[in-house]
Amino acid sequence: MPPRTSKPPRIAVLADSDTRWKWGALTAGRIAPGGPPGPSMEAGASGDAQVAPVLDGYLLRGRATPTPRQLAEVGVHADSLREVTAVEFLRSMANEKYDVLVLALVGGGVQAVLHGLKRIWEDGGERPVVVTGYVGVVYEKLADGLLLRHGADLVLANSRQDAERFRAVYDGVGADSSSVTEVALPFLGGAPYTGEHDPYTVVFAAQPSVPENRKDRTYLLERLVRHARLHPEREVLLKLRSKPGEHTTHIEELPYQKLAQRLDAPANFRLVYGNMGEVLDRTDLMVTVSSTAALESLHRDIPTVVLTDLGVREALGNHHFVGSGCLASWDQLDAGHRPAPDEDWVARQGVAAGGGAYERAFDAARARIAKLIDRPGGLPPLTPYYTPATAPGYLPGILARHHLGPDGSPLPGAPAADSGPGPVRQIVRRAARGAYRHGVQRVAPVIRRMGDL
Repeated sequence: MPPRTSKPPRIAVLADSDTRWKWGALTAGRIAPGGPPGPSMEAGASGDAQVAPVLDGYLLRGRATPTPRQLAEVGVHADSLREVTAVEFLRSMANEKYDVLVLALVGGGVQAVLHGLKRIWEDGGERPVVVTGYVGVVYEKLADGLLLRHGADLVLANSRQDAERFRAVYDGVGADSSSVTEVALPFLGGAPYTGEHDPYTVVFAAQPSVPENRKDRTYLLERLVRHARLHPEREVLLKLRSKPGEHTTHIEELPYQKLAQRLDAPANFRLVYGNMGEVLDRTDLMVTVSSTAALESLHRDIPTVVLTDLGVREALGNHHFVGSGCLASWDQLDAGHRPAPDEDWVARQGVAAGGGAYERAFDAARARIAKLIDRPGGLPPLTPYYTPATAPGYLPGILARHHLGPDGSPLPGAPAADSGPGPVRQIVRRAARGAYRHGVQRVAPVIRRMGDL
């Protein structure tokens, strides 16, 4: 008798940048009800054949809305994908039926959408399980970001360490912490490192906003180029997140591409783009300041260095790696140093190098979602920690940025839903984005320099 098939779950992902789309879409696949079981779960135990979820993507319109090139680089297939404002998205949610909704947004965006959803679902009835979380390492604004995400049914923590910290924050302010669910970063994977490549390849994973000033970014670039000169037998790659004119999760005012134009780099140094996993396939030494790429690298047993040249500071995010065994300087790397990560530290970060724990990392989230979907009587109303009563001087401003009033309803003049921008609107929108990016990358730095005179 053939296995019984069930209706594929429908999942919506709302994201505001390329990196958050990557996290949200891949997370959706990992936590989908009936998704791939880990070794601790028996496939087909219920008699159901696994079915792929239907994934609808929504891209929140803003400064970091992904370009087609960025979306292609992420490489995640969606059954539908469209650009929306927050108000347009909420109107879609009032009419569409989903099993799971993943909010892959900055904290303020999550909070605004949660209040909007609470408003449109206040009359009861079926609603999806609402899930949110973080795209990578959480090294700043811990309390602020967590409380802005409170109210989702599941707040995903990418490691045991994060889960403990998240619950401590919620418990400390008297908020319900039961939503915190330990998982792992959804994009870890790839073949484990087995030995040196020919040529030996050093990769520096650049970050859009760390460090943020010209002096420090120029220093890092010059040290990378110096390493290439000192080791002509090596291939030295600068891995970039976006091309000039594109934005990712953070604003990049001083792209490394422009800084590199002023250097006389050797032939064994070059700039690369593309999927990080594919770059790691040929990496022998991963170097970064504090990028999540370090965790991807550690997951594959690739020698990984978190730089100390600019100090170990909260502003850089490399303080997160204290105790990792990965902290080192360019001088040490130039002399041939290869770090050895601390196994206990790595295990607490949701990185499962050499083991099978990663395949089970999403089991708990899948089980919780399945239980919530089957909850008798449906799901209760969303209850964010912030309300007009608990944060009257903070919440209204967050909601207003997304054209929502204090009760989560659209403000007068909010954009109306439509079937998509026409040709003229597309041209105007591209021009506006271009002007904004020109202002951020060209005009703003000049004004700041003039202010320093």
